[in-house]
Amino acid sequence: MSRSPVFGSPLFLGFDHLEQMLDRVAKNADGYPPYNIEQIGSNRLRITLAVAGFSMDDLQITQEDNQLVIRGRQKDDSEGRIFLHRGIAARQFQRAFVLAEGIDVEGAWLDNGLLHVELERPQPEVRVKTIQIGKKTNGATKPVVEGRTGTE
Repeated sequence: MSRSPVFGSPLFLGFDHLEQMLDRVAKNADGYPPYNIEQIGSNRLRITLAVAGFSMDDLQITQEDNQLVIRGRQKDDSEGRIFLHRGIAARQFQRAFVLAEGIDVEGAWLDNGLLHVELERPQPEVRVKTIQIGKKTNGATKPVVEGRTGTE
């Protein structure tokens, strides 16, 4: 079944990268490890992942372009051990979060099996830009604006 593009309308110019981000997020739908996202201030966020059994050496956090990627890989220490029941997950994981433009990763810490990642979201600036309307003269391919020609 093919899905129609979310940003397929000609009114959404330049948003094709958002479509790709949505596809990446959909592929990352595995529920392991569970996580919370909290707003801890007007412009601060915290991601908390339940990573019981993982040490700091087993975890890696990277920021790849606009993605925060958290990976976990435990060393196999089951050699010589006999498990009558093994219910504690010891599998590797990769969890990716798409970050909006300008979000900064402030730091991370591991506490009692919970990995916390602090993010700061800067307040957006309101930008108003006036676009001058020039007139096309002398067969120029670009309009003349503020005394400049389109050939400069």
